[in-house]
Amino acid sequence: MSSALRSLAFLLFQLIVTPLYAVAMVLMFWSPRLLTYRMAANWCAVNLWGARWICGIRWRVDGLMHIPADTRAAPHIVISKHSSTWETLALTQYFPPLAYVAKKELLSIPFFGWGFALASPITIDRRAGTDAMQQMVAQGRARFGQGFWIVVYPEGTRTRAGTRAKYKTGGARLAIAMDVPIIPVAHNAGHLWPKGLFGKRPGAITMTIGRPIVPTGRDPASLMQEIEAWIEGEVARLGEPA
Repeated sequence: MSSALRSLAFLLFQLIVTPLYAVAMVLMFWSPRLLTYRMAANWCAVNLWGARWICGIRWRVDGLMHIPADTRAAPHIVISKHSSTWETLALTQYFPPLAYVAKKELLSIPFFGWGFALASPITIDRRAGTDAMQQMVAQGRARFGQGFWIVVYPEGTRTRAGTRAKYKTGGARLAIAMDVPIIPVAHNAGHLWPKGLFGKRPGAITMTIGRPIVPTGRDPASLMQEIEAWIEGEVARLGEPA
């Protein structure tokens, strides 16, 4: 089956699955946050299953030992390469419950946005300027208290595989303000699941989870430079999937 046909079949699969989960989550709006999050994580798992069997996208994960066993006692911030939708789905399968830092506009997307809002993201208004950082810290503290970790995409948007964008320091500043470690994540998913509805092709993605980085006594710029160097170096090492 061609890449276009695989992508179309997967899109149809998502159009069937997503409204069902969105409606179920809306009906569960009264439930504890972690319960509705687990419903969202199950939607992610179903989409990964669909991508595997429809598009032939498989994966492996290295570095799972770097996720601490006592996740409630030691919340972390995950900073990940963002070149695909795949990593947004996959991170939910390997880490504790995650609150994604995202732009507020995503909440207005029909069905997806409704479910996403109930999955306890940290939403920021990018027009708020310096207040956006205060929004992140306030919501971040609340999410930690509810049992979540936090995910930040430092590039701000998905980048095409083989390219890189300027890393913003928001994730580093958040970790310093909250005095929590950072776990960097690299992968090569963008080659098999690029931005857009089409272009998915079969192959095996590799995701690497790095050692936690302690932000104590660091400044945001140098901390983010260290994170960027590790992520981009690992992405280059992984190369294009076979």
